Amino acid sequence: MRRAGALAAALMLLVAGCGGSAGDDGKVALRVLWWGSDTRHRMTQEMIAEFEKTHPNIDVQPEFTGWNDYWDRLATNTAGGDMPDIVQHDADYLREYAERGALLDLGEYMPGVIDPSKLDESVLRTGEVEGKTYAIPTGVNAYSIVADPAVFQQAGVAMPDDRTWTWQQFIDTAAQITRNTPDGVYGLQDVGFVDAGIKVFARQRGESLYGEEGELGVSDKTLRDWFQLIVNARDSGAEPPPSRSVEVHAGNVDQSLTATRSGALGAWWTNQFPTLAELNGRDLRLLRFPGESERPGMYLKPGMFWTVSAETEHPEAAAEFINWMVNDPRPAEIQLTDRGLPINTEVREHIVSQLSPADQQARRFLEEVTPDLSQPPKLPPPGSPEVQDILVQINQAVLFNRMTPAQAAENFRTQANSAIN
Repeated sequence: MRRAGALAAALMLLVAGCGGSAGDDGKVALRVLWWGSDTRHRMTQEMIAEFEKTHPNIDVQPEFTGWNDYWDRLATNTAGGDMPDIVQHDADYLREYAERGALLDLGEYMPGVIDPSKLDESVLRTGEVEGKTYAIPTGVNAYSIVADPAVFQQAGVAMPDDRTWTWQQFIDTAAQITRNTPDGVYGLQDVGFVDAGIKVFARQRGESLYGEEGELGVSDKTLRDWFQLIVNARDSGAEPPPSRSVEVHAGNVDQSLTATRSGALGAWWTNQFPTLAELNGRDLRLLRFPGESERPGMYLKPGMFWTVSAETEHPEAAAEFINWMVNDPRPAEIQLTDRGLPINTEVREHIVSQLSPADQQARRFLEEVTPDLSQPPKLPPPGSPEVQDILVQINQAVLFNRMTPAQAAENFRTQANSAIN
């Protein structure tokens, strides 16, 4: 069964009895679940220890895993009535859990327990479903282009003006870099495997991947043009051969063209920038997407969310934990930008002096582009994770010439509609 189907089945079986309880010592026990790297696991446990120092009546029990196993584990726990009290959530899954009654309406604890006064308002609204706040964003980031100026210099190609460049200039520049650099170095890492790219592309045309009611909101022409862009990048040599592009996408961030000094341009979230800079070891730059001068398609996205189980026995304690995580400077001092730039604007300023040069650049970039960005989209509909999987399969078929752009557009629409309806 596909993950989306397993999730729906699990949530239909939701029963009471999940979450923490009061221990023998009278403490409130809260289970907290998150995904991430070993670094995030270490930092989050350090944050929990700090929270418990100032909240001695609350015992926080950490649970964590990697991304690949996370959603199956959460769905299974939820079906068995064993959903943790506090859950780190992602935008693609949030609406389904909220609509099926698995999440607590945190609006009932605002502003009494969770203080929203210093939280970035436009991003805070992304945790709403049908007018209720089911999730609090941890921080903000944006999908952007990461450039390696050293590869540009190696190719003898000038860095682009990201305020004015077009998609055609984007491809042409990348193709020129491939031609002017040794074998194994390319102008561009394929941008067609992640749905954030087509979201930006559609929004630049006044459309959106998903409409107001959760339906597919992108036109056939925009879909065809997107897949034609992938073909143009392949045929011009702007990006690696298809087999190499598939291999790079399947690998971890440390195997990417950007990290291995093998690519001049790639599309990444800004909170990934410090990791890329560390892996690459050179000065990288953040750029706007091409096409932004016509109509902005880029937007601020929550790094992730904190949510609370609807069946928790201790809703106020869980809300207090979330309030501390987003409004207290101490957790921000520990995790810095790992979950995005803090959503609390004052806390964001508080940690500036502690940020690495790469984190500082990401912060400055977001501050610079934010006035030009469009409003964040609403939460995607249930089934959107499956749409991401569909996009990967179709993009791969386009790269290997098994589908034309027109066929890819038709197949994407058919399969995506089936996934979200």
